[in-house]
Amino acid sequence: MMATDKIQQIIGPRAPAEAIAADRMRYLWTPICMWGAAVLIVASIFFPYWSLVLHAPQYPKGLVVNAYISRLEGDVREIDSLNHYIGMRPLGDAAQLEKSISVFALIALALLVTAAIFIHSPWAVLLSLPAVMLPAVFLGDLFFWLNHFGQNLDPHAALSNSVKPFTPTILGRGVIGQFSTDAYADIGLLMATAASILILVGLYLQRRAYKPLVDGRQ
Repeated sequence: MMATDKIQQIIGPRAPAEAIAADRMRYLWTPICMWGAAVLIVASIFFPYWSLVLHAPQYPKGLVVNAYISRLEGDVREIDSLNHYIGMRPLGDAAQLEKSISVFALIALALLVTAAIFIHSPWAVLLSLPAVMLPAVFLGDLFFWLNHFGQNLDPHAALSNSVKPFTPTILGRGVIGQFSTDAYADIGLLMATAASILILVGLYLQRRAYKPLVDGRQ
């Protein structure tokens, strides 16, 4: 009996059929928000999360690198060759562990958000919290690696004396020596951010719908 009560506390109350019939949308808005968030998280895998345009004298049109959740695309080789002269490691060396597990991690986050649809208790918040934090975690990890690379330049590089250790700008414009960069959040990160907002709205609507049932039971 105690185990059953414990499970009931975790999954939360179920809405009576007559309550659903009387106000169906009250109980449908949360699943709509959560399913939408899960779809956005999975779909974001196929779009770049962050992009950077590097402007250099020898490249008047600029060089572009697009950072997907699991890989880099664009003018990565050319940017690495320029970074080599100032002693910065290749971009592909960063976040190798994160890139190797990211696709599976995002699918897992989407499944947790989907599971939260059926949990009408504070446990739904715990299930959804990792997905809500996804945009901040991505930017934090990006900052960590770019800062690590920028602050640990090879002192034996050809142009090591011309550039001091620096922290690259992850959003907005930055200037490094004779180079400038424009970095911005791309479609994937915007989708993940929209998913976070949908989850928060869904959790709020879920609480508004099911808290009266909890209060009535008490």
